[in-house]
Amino acid sequence: MVPGMTDLDRLQTLEGSPAPASPLSLARAPWRREVSQTLALAWPMALTQVGQIAMMTTDLAMLGRLGDGVMAGAALAHTVMFAAFVLGMGLVSAVAPLASQAYGAGDREGVRAALRVGLWIAAIVGAPLSLAQLWGRDLLVALGQEPQAATLAARYLEGLAWSLAPGWAFIAIRGFMGAVNRPQPALWIMLGAVPLNALLCYGLIHGAFGLPSLDLLGAGLATTIVSAGMCAVALWVAYVQEPFRAYRPLRGFWRWDWTLMRAMLVIGAPISASFLLEYGLFAVTGLLMGHIGVRELAAHQVALQTAAILFMAPFGISMAATVRVGHAFGRGDAAAARLSGFVALGLSVIFMSAMTLAVVAFRDLIPHAFLAGATAPETLALASLLLLVGTSFFIFDGVQTVAAGALRGLGDTRTPLVFAAVSFWGLGFIASYGFGFPAGLGAPGVWIGLTLGLGLFSLLLVWRFERLTRPRPRLAATVGD
Repeated sequence: MVPGMTDLDRLQTLEGSPAPASPLSLARAPWRREVSQTLALAWPMALTQVGQIAMMTTDLAMLGRLGDGVMAGAALAHTVMFAAFVLGMGLVSAVAPLASQAYGAGDREGVRAALRVGLWIAAIVGAPLSLAQLWGRDLLVALGQEPQAATLAARYLEGLAWSLAPGWAFIAIRGFMGAVNRPQPALWIMLGAVPLNALLCYGLIHGAFGLPSLDLLGAGLATTIVSAGMCAVALWVAYVQEPFRAYRPLRGFWRWDWTLMRAMLVIGAPISASFLLEYGLFAVTGLLMGHIGVRELAAHQVALQTAAILFMAPFGISMAATVRVGHAFGRGDAAAARLSGFVALGLSVIFMSAMTLAVVAFRDLIPHAFLAGATAPETLALASLLLLVGTSFFIFDGVQTVAAGALRGLGDTRTPLVFAAVSFWGLGFIASYGFGFPAGLGAPGVWIGLTLGLGLFSLLLVWRFERLTRPRPRLAATVGD
């Protein structure tokens, strides 16, 4: 970022400064170049996220072999852990837009400082939240969970809780790597971590390979050890490998930067709150499904898991959009910022539309991949129906995450937080409850409400991005309104 310029100054510069034409842009269509560069960033980012989910899935699959009670305890532990993880993830996610803006402005110190502050936040926030999870049993019992399941969850959390800070630090380093257009090392680290986590998890659960048998505690410790290892390797790569080495990422690490810390909190705190609002809606709709019936809850989980898998590609595009828009924002290139955002949105719509057609075509087969062979035909049929109802949901989900990523590239996160509150709870929850219960539509009604909430959120975010990047001399709306 250019010293002395506020977010408002930079946004007004962005809005009023046409991008100078370059020989490359004259020789090739700008949108073709943008598509190519966005995809080059997006695919390793998306696969890195897939690896993260694969680690979590491996843990749950291994613990599931210990019995339904252990599986229930692990699920409760993940609920507590994920709520805490999302809180810090939003804060350190601010590294990517701040580092990208600095990179676009040619400010190497700004890139390094963004990473430094992100690592400080991971450590400062991680310590109390890790300790708080050691009281997970009391929290779960207070929320009405069975004491036995809560006790099992607490044993898992004793090992898992300490993975927060290194996990957030890895996200911060990954954001730094993406900001300088080199996201691949984070992917290679993740690909190595997935099998290592599986082996260590198995060994510490069952006492294999000469390791102690620690059941749930062992699974949590395995995740923590692997997360710490990923963080250490990522730091080492950033320290010794080009182009990261040129930024001297650990130089002045102990230097405290209140100004940048405040900027990161201003951007990151609304991201965390938005994540929590969205996560809270899906958690509550799961409870609504449980009130309808076990069959409805099982079908709901199938549809949500399908959505989570499809979400990985637009999530990678979203992170690429943050970087590409941030680069343009940093150098004051109005046309490039607008182009980057809308190219990313177009790629997401194309991909999710194709995936939605595939889901519709195979909606009767997909539930069999998640549910046991003895599952009642009625449950399978309901899961198939929810996948059909969710066709618009899948597309809106892809649009909202990419639009949010593009807005983060502009440093705009507070207004999207308001949109999230209105969309997810002002419309989504009320519509889910209304259609599901008073209207008598049951599980499909709950999904109609979810779709309406996501639809409104995606439309508001796209409108916001279009308005902020509209080519005119000045714009009344400002970042962080």
